Amino acid sequence: MVIDTYRREVGMNPVLLELAELDFNMVQAVHQQDVKRESRWWKSTRLGEKLGFARDRLMVNFLWTIGQSFQPHYGYGRRMITRLNCLITTIDDIYDVYGSLDELELFTDIIERWDVNAIDQLPYYMQISFLALNNFVHEMAFDILKEQEFNVVQYLRKAWIDQCRSYMVEARWYYMGYTPSLQEYSQNAWISISGPVILAHAYCFTTFPMTKESLASMEDNMTNIIYWSSMILRLANDLGTSSLELKRGDIPKSIQCYMNETGASEKDAREHIRYLISEAWKKMNRERATSSSFSQAFMEYAMNVARTAQCIY
Repeated sequence: MVIDTYRREVGMNPVLLELAELDFNMVQAVHQQDVKRESRWWKSTRLGEKLGFARDRLMVNFLWTIGQSFQPHYGYGRRMITRLNCLITTIDDIYDVYGSLDELELFTDIIERWDVNAIDQLPYYMQISFLALNNFVHEMAFDILKEQEFNVVQYLRKAWIDQCRSYMVEARWYYMGYTPSLQEYSQNAWISISGPVILAHAYCFTTFPMTKESLASMEDNMTNIIYWSSMILRLANDLGTSSLELKRGDIPKSIQCYMNETGASEKDAREHIRYLISEAWKKMNRERATSSSFSQAFMEYAMNVARTAQCIY
């Protein structure tokens, strides 16, 4: 820990050390309150209780969020992104390990139409998941409407529709036993890793005021900072994907796609993926240095998504 190291340094300034300790303790106290609040929320959804197949990992999801926005004044955003990450994990597991292809097709269709009235067609585990998602989206949209007088319901829905469509593509590949080329894989995987949906929600609490122009750019998923942040997240995840996860129901990742396409060894494939990550960082740093319609707070959040990915994986 940096504070402990500084305490042992020759010439340590006691006042500066005390200030650092106070700051650390105050920030930690804020985070502890965040965890308590989100633990109550997660239990209230009963998703961990009702969906035995899904990963119950509130603390892991909170850790991700801390890496993306640790500052105390981002308390609201930290709570919302923690909830978002829990829902991403649950719905990802529906597509990866539990749903049949027919069920997934129907679930995706209802998500695309965002048709609450059609959920009776779904099995129970999909009903409760969809309603939890619907409640979350509308709660956050209502909060933003109160604060900024700007309606983001359709925008948040679209981010989730794109997310589930990308999951559906991967589910079809899995059931077909299909291994795509690295390029084909990447075109879908930068979305399925959840970078765009995370940043879509983060945009809502890092941008004041929101504008239709920048929102339209986000909706098109064409913004470079979002693409490169998501791509680093995806490739870092792939480097950390184990053979056990592949057996669990995951499709071949970028490493396996590159090996299948080129005949490379796993060692060489991993080196190639690390090279792609390095190139993605160069492009993202260049994007951040240029003028952008996005706030500095949002740009920093996008950078932190990539940084946290490499820290955790």
